[in-house]
Amino acid sequence: MSDEFTDLPTGEDESANADAPEVRIQVIGQYVKDLSFENPGAPMTLNVRPQIDLGVDLQARRVDQERFEIELKLRVSASSEEKTVFLLELVYAGLFLLQNVPEQVLQQVLLIEGPHLLFPFARRIVADAIRDGGMPPLMIEPIDFASLYRSRLAQAQAEGAMGQA
Repeated sequence: MSDEFTDLPTGEDESANADAPEVRIQVIGQYVKDLSFENPGAPMTLNVRPQIDLGVDLQARRVDQERFEIELKLRVSASSEEKTVFLLELVYAGLFLLQNVPEQVLQQVLLIEGPHLLFPFARRIVADAIRDGGMPPLMIEPIDFASLYRSRLAQAQAEGAMGQA
């Protein structure tokens, strides 16, 4: 796990953590919830080098006491000279079993560690779909979900402060 989870038992103080149950994070299943690929300019746009825009969104919801569904949403749009070359939207999800995760770090586990585990599989689906659409496969750079989490948390706090003013 990343250094974000300093509140989790580390084993450094054995007497304090001897009775603490072990944290368990398990992927129960992974699946495509939604996949859309549009290639409106083909075949005329197959030889262009488009401008690529990537959007990432995350959602997590509790299924029951120990199971959570995490959705990784990727939106890739490619354009050239103000024309859409292709558009891909993917919602890739995973069902996770979380046991003994302290409530104060649960959101971090769901929005950092979960997407980190799902991302390589979603990345392959994106690359394959774009390649099957006649374009060179797009290999999305790894995403720093911890930085994404921190920036969204800071944004939410700033919006909360603006709402109170």
